[in-house]
Amino acid sequence: MNLVTRLSLIVATTLFLPLIASAHEGAADHRHDHDRPPSVLTTRSAAKVIAPSVAEDGFQFIVYGDRTGGVPAGLKVLEQAVADTNLLDPDLVMTVGDLIQGYNETPEWLEQADEYKQIMNRLKMRWFPVAGNHDIYWRGDNPAPPGHHESNYENHFGPLWYSFRHKNAGFIVLYSDEGDPATNLKAFNAGRLQQMSQQQLDFLDQALKDLSGQDHVFVFLHHPRWIGGGYTGSNWDTVHQRLADAGNVSAVFAGHIHKMRYDGVKDGIEYYALATTGGHIPNDLPIPGAGHLHHFNVVTVRPKRITVSSLPVGAVFDPKQFTPEFLKEIERAQSIRPKQLSDDVMLSFDGSANGVVKLQLDNPAEHPVELTILMARQSLESQWSSTLDHQHLALQSGETKTVEFVIRRGPNAGVATSNPAVTIAKRYLGENVAVDLPEAEFPIGLQLSEVPADFFASSPNQSLLVSDEASAIAIRDDAFELPSGPFTIETWIKPTRQDGFDAIIAKTQSSEYAFFSDHGIVQFDVHLGGRYVSAISQDALPLNQWSHLAGVYDGNNVILYINGKRVASKPAKGKRKPNALPLFLGADPDHAGNPTRSFTGQLDEFRLSTGVRYDDDFTPTKRHEPDATTVLLHHFDRTVGPFLLDHSASAANGLLGQTSKLVPVQ
Repeated sequence: MNLVTRLSLIVATTLFLPLIASAHEGAADHRHDHDRPPSVLTTRSAAKVIAPSVAEDGFQFIVYGDRTGGVPAGLKVLEQAVADTNLLDPDLVMTVGDLIQGYNETPEWLEQADEYKQIMNRLKMRWFPVAGNHDIYWRGDNPAPPGHHESNYENHFGPLWYSFRHKNAGFIVLYSDEGDPATNLKAFNAGRLQQMSQQQLDFLDQALKDLSGQDHVFVFLHHPRWIGGGYTGSNWDTVHQRLADAGNVSAVFAGHIHKMRYDGVKDGIEYYALATTGGHIPNDLPIPGAGHLHHFNVVTVRPKRITVSSLPVGAVFDPKQFTPEFLKEIERAQSIRPKQLSDDVMLSFDGSANGVVKLQLDNPAEHPVELTILMARQSLESQWSSTLDHQHLALQSGETKTVEFVIRRGPNAGVATSNPAVTIAKRYLGENVAVDLPEAEFPIGLQLSEVPADFFASSPNQSLLVSDEASAIAIRDDAFELPSGPFTIETWIKPTRQDGFDAIIAKTQSSEYAFFSDHGIVQFDVHLGGRYVSAISQDALPLNQWSHLAGVYDGNNVILYINGKRVASKPAKGKRKPNALPLFLGADPDHAGNPTRSFTGQLDEFRLSTGVRYDDDFTPTKRHEPDATTVLLHHFDRTVGPFLLDHSASAANGLLGQTSKLVPVQ
């Protein structure tokens, strides 16, 4: 090395000292011999022997992608990346250029450089810049000075090219926007402007020689010139050959193209292009699975190998944030649900409806929550229309707001429709974190107007096919009334699978009544005097055959009949404990009123009656008829819109689930 070259390197290193001090540490080879690792300690003598861990030197560093094109949102992404990185705590952070928006004159450039460095200096470890075209190219009213912003860059970030050692690895930063010094022209779309100068190639030779004793060498530059295309005509082949001849270059990292790309291994060197860490994503459409995302690469360095992984920005969490207070806050935000202030919308017999809906939303959390409200997709598919169109609300702590809109549906009674509903997405805004909560659907109150008196006269003989919880039918608690005292519940059932504890008909939650099947063993439960009393059959129901179930509470006993035969009876007294949960046909309500533990098979002819309908063995009828004691009667034959019609005086129409299906009785 001649004296001039040596002095140039000393000056460049001095300019860059605030960033790379302590990066050159120790000798070229930091590997140490280790004593044999201790055995795994245990007081268990008969267990399988577990091999101890293998002691091996290693470290991690992180690589950021482009930051430009996403102003000002990109700065927020960069801030999140810095927070993520501090949690991962690597040894150092590298970049691949395009740190600032640039393409401007010096005053704007300096402001943007300061803005970038303020964010990056929050890192707890050293970070190392790479120059990209946005950092260098001059645009403005005044002519570009020689080298455009090169002098600004070197004065405020560091050398355009440099190298350093860290533990068992070497790091080389190259500059891929030298352009044509004679004309001061810079561009990345012409081969003649994409040459690395002899001066930079001489530096590369010197750096590779200096790092020849390291296990690995990593190279960083902005433009991935090896991908061809617009880079055709550059002298990258010359650069690559130098890297290959060195024998210890493990990987090259670049950016610029704003999408992830891996070009495999060439002469033992892996080639990676990063997407963005705050930069503009193509078409403003993140597609993580296709490499269009904000991310950073995590590189793990071992003596004989490296691994490279990628993490989306924002995917790293601090476990210390999940305090009981924070979890309670999330529960409060999740609990936000609309309260309907307006009357139920009336659905006519011909399937038409028109009504005004007014919803109230309250924020019980101690921090703001952002809401997005729109009509549920399935409602739109069921021919409901609305004036509601992606309503956005920001609720401060304790704040209440209302949303009002019109919903309507044209006449079409033959189309099975879902209950109209809104979908609400929530975003909790804490002091240091924003949490996107799962979308949830909330039904709009709907009631069916009167149906003709002879509506059930010519009904087809159908049954409810239950395949999952979403197949169950819900009957609102306030739609019917079952007085205290004796009552009878009955239905026909055809199970097609019996491999668990399943609900046939239920309104339980430490209260009320139910038919359950425990691997085919039927039990009739009634909550009386503070406990459940259960009449349980001895034999399992036959699969793929229709059986009639009847449960009777006569004031003194809980009695179960199967196919008209009394099969179980338990003494019982006391007051039945009520609840406000829905009665599910085909499932059991959880504490929030959602269907759980559905059985698999078919239901037909469900009837709930006051009093004792059966006091001895009987012959079940195939079709029930309403009388003065009938509280609910569902034949599973007729629907209007989302309602299964009730043939009793209660007119407590059941609400179909998303997968409810009526099929012919066979």
